[in-house]
Amino acid sequence: MSNKLTVTNHNRNITGLTYVYPVLSRRAGGLSIGINFNINNACNWRCIYCQVPDLTLGAAPEINLDLLAKELRLFLEDVLHGDFYDRMAVPIEQRVIKDIAIAGNGEPTSLTNFDIAVQLIGDIATELGVFPESHFVLITNGSLIHRSTVQAGLKVLNHFGGEVWFKMDSGTPEGRVLINNSAQTNDAVLKNITLAAQCCSTKIQICLVDYQQHGFSTSERDGFLELLTTIRATTAIQNVTIYTLARPSQQPEAIDLQPMPLGIMQIFAHDIRQLDFDVTVTE
Repeated sequence: MSNKLTVTNHNRNITGLTYVYPVLSRRAGGLSIGINFNINNACNWRCIYCQVPDLTLGAAPEINLDLLAKELRLFLEDVLHGDFYDRMAVPIEQRVIKDIAIAGNGEPTSLTNFDIAVQLIGDIATELGVFPESHFVLITNGSLIHRSTVQAGLKVLNHFGGEVWFKMDSGTPEGRVLINNSAQTNDAVLKNITLAAQCCSTKIQICLVDYQQHGFSTSERDGFLELLTTIRATTAIQNVTIYTLARPSQQPEAIDLQPMPLGIMQIFAHDIRQLDFDVTVTE
């Protein structure tokens, strides 16, 4: 495996750490420091575009908070004061910590003591001067936000000026079954995204993929726009990011997946802008 860090090399083991890994993020536009709570490759969803190998159904295991703290301090010191950028051949223009992102190999909010882990990360990053200059991000499918510990964690995230990136890959229940292998209803999506926005600044992430050459159906487009209309009217959410595949899926459906064409995403972005959202499109 190459030790050169690129936007297509998201190898979680590139630094040999358990919980902390670097990413050159196409969406963030620089170095994103990833935090992986799901070291067992377990998630409560199974998105057909997921790049996690050996993905299993489940939750994040018990976390070693002492090890997380040790790794995060070690890694941040290396980036801030060591030769990390040179070792990883990071381009000069991308040698900036854009964010610390809680993401990883599954749904991070499934961690039992999620709020405590978020506090730990925020405290260390603030102590070392990474926050508030860099962002603090949670990437989530939003399905567990009804839990009190998750809401507490989002409020901690908000305290550090953080942001929730809420995954919304379909506008219909049928689409969620197909794309995310999730039985989440539209009502559940609206309830959870409303809770997220009440606890912390929130933006919506939409991953569009072309499965079995079906493209982007009218029913999906209409379902999205109906949901987004309600979200815009009932929450403070203003930002939507639309993106597509950048790296190969590790799921059985990979052979039938293609990136959604840029033109289709741009047309969809135009439709969403008519609802008074700020929209970014990333290939």
